[in-house]
Amino acid sequence: AVKRHFRELGKDIQTTPFTCVGVGDMSGDVFGNGALLSKAMKLVAAFDHRHIFIDPDPVPALSWSERARLFQLPRSSWDDYDKALISKGGGVFPRTAKTIALTPQIRALLDIKDDALAPAELIQAILKARVELLYLGGIGTYVKAANESHADVGDKANDAVRVDAGDLRAQVVGEGANLGFTQAGRIAFARFGAGGAGGRIDTDAIDNSAGVDTSDHEVNIKILTGQAERAGGLKPEDRDPLLFSMTDEVAAHVLAHNYAQTLALSLQEAAAVADLDVHGRFMRELELAGRLDRKVEGLPGAAVVSELAASGRGLTRPELAVITAYGKLELSAEIVAGAAPDDPYFEKTLVHYFPGPLAQFEKEMKRHRLRREIIATTLANAVVDMAGPTFMSRLKSASGCTAEAAVIAFEAARQVFRLDESWRAVSALDLKVPASAQLALYQEIAEVLRGQTLWLARRAMTQKAAVQKLIDAYRPAADALAAAGVGLLSAFEQQAVAARVEAFVQAGAPRILAEAVAALRPLTATTDIADLAKAARWEAIPTATLYHAVGEGFGFDRLRAAAAGVSGRDPYERQAVRELTQEMTGEQTARVGAIMALNKKPPSDMGAAIEAWAAPRQAAVERARLLIEQIEQTAEGWSFAKLTIANAALRSASTVAVV
Repeated sequence: AVKRHFRELGKDIQTTPFTCVGVGDMSGDVFGNGALLSKAMKLVAAFDHRHIFIDPDPVPALSWSERARLFQLPRSSWDDYDKALISKGGGVFPRTAKTIALTPQIRALLDIKDDALAPAELIQAILKARVELLYLGGIGTYVKAANESHADVGDKANDAVRVDAGDLRAQVVGEGANLGFTQAGRIAFARFGAGGAGGRIDTDAIDNSAGVDTSDHEVNIKILTGQAERAGGLKPEDRDPLLFSMTDEVAAHVLAHNYAQTLALSLQEAAAVADLDVHGRFMRELELAGRLDRKVEGLPGAAVVSELAASGRGLTRPELAVITAYGKLELSAEIVAGAAPDDPYFEKTLVHYFPGPLAQFEKEMKRHRLRREIIATTLANAVVDMAGPTFMSRLKSASGCTAEAAVIAFEAARQVFRLDESWRAVSALDLKVPASAQLALYQEIAEVLRGQTLWLARRAMTQKAAVQKLIDAYRPAADALAAAGVGLLSAFEQQAVAARVEAFVQAGAPRILAEAVAALRPLTATTDIADLAKAARWEAIPTATLYHAVGEGFGFDRLRAAAAGVSGRDPYERQAVRELTQEMTGEQTARVGAIMALNKKPPSDMGAAIEAWAAPRQAAVERARLLIEQIEQTAEGWSFAKLTIANAALRSASTVAVV
């Protein structure tokens, strides 16, 4: 989690030195492990309940080795640190002292003018130090919001050393320990910390998620091995060596999930202002259902959400972390309650959840008493991490589909369009390109995933389709169209793809990957194209050629792009724009189908085929074309009303009676 913060600030903390102050000591499991994760760490100060450690200018390699020695030393304290290795002016000081004399080096490090401070005052100065990382690995709540009292915090033992979040000057906070900040303190730091610029912080639940995840794996693995023992497939004496052999693989699983979850927060943070309205509605829905208490969770009420909207701000990362948790919990519960976990495709999801050495017990996995819960949790994590915590509720509202159909469509969309491959390719760019370029690429893939899930959800509902059936129906067409490239598209669409490519490249993305990701959006039409091709017994490529030629010839491509640029004033208007866009796509698909019906096989001249359909309807077609051109030339541009009129004009051409 901390590495992500710094990656997005453009720094590799595994190789580039960074300054840190911490809460804890090397005998503590959380602080001790954390303080050894980077040999580039310059730990300039730390404290526990016994001592204050200050090393104003540490040599990273030497200090790391000494911390490692203390970590291995039973019941060590900072007083066991080799004083000869501490840089000039530093030292280890007991918290029982009345005052601590400050050297020039300590005063310079902590921006202190006093010659001496009481231990509590020195600890406050350490917490407020101008460093890159504040790492909390010890018990206690050390940071609150300015509007909170010490009594509000409920940790009397640390009242004397606690500071306000707005006074922190660290760039990044890592909460290895629980409750190092109050939730209000986290939000205040995210908005006003780091010297007023706003700091980078998640929540303790996010930063500690791998530990909880490991415990879940342990429970589920032991249930499985217990089943295997009772069935005679695993000897009791072989159980513990088998468990031990999986340690690294389990660690890799849970760290991969932590990576995905912190990325999810970065994606949500990047869109927080635009998504404030949907976040507000999500909270309101949960509140009305009695499943959310905003005050308990530290989430803003309706009045505060309105204030944020008026000032052009969104939710902070700590608030988004809570929304993320609720999104996963709600979706997981819905999936378990439905039939999605029984889809045969998700048997591989279950198998992949367990480490490789357990693959021999696949039969027992299918009888695991938490099988459905494991599948549901894995799917909910994937949906929220890639598409956001509010996506499924919005999808169900927009399409009327069930959670079962939505999840099946989501998984099918990932596989049909090979979006996981694109996602992994972007992740492989860590520290190779600017984080802003990565986020832009991720956002494009996520947008495509949301759109494709919508189209496939409708098919999953109407056809009662399983994941594999959807993959079999649409992946061949998706692969064929992707291989054919953007040459199939209309000139307008090709220009839009080229513009996206250049934007990604300008942000720092490699051109080849930028081209691949930019070409994903036009694949939205793949499902319609595949259905049309199947119905007419055409191949996918000529069907796509006709589809995009119709889009260009009648202006459907330009109208959809115009609709994408219309920002509705409220949720209802935005929904109306989405539905209008779907209507346009439906009309384009129907028109292509009508032209295909006039041609038993793909014509050599697609333009002539289109004109043959248009000829008996020429007057209505020309009226629609002229109207679109007139609106495009107006200074005001497109609005929902203009889109509605243009769409009606296009539809009228299809309803003309042909004698």
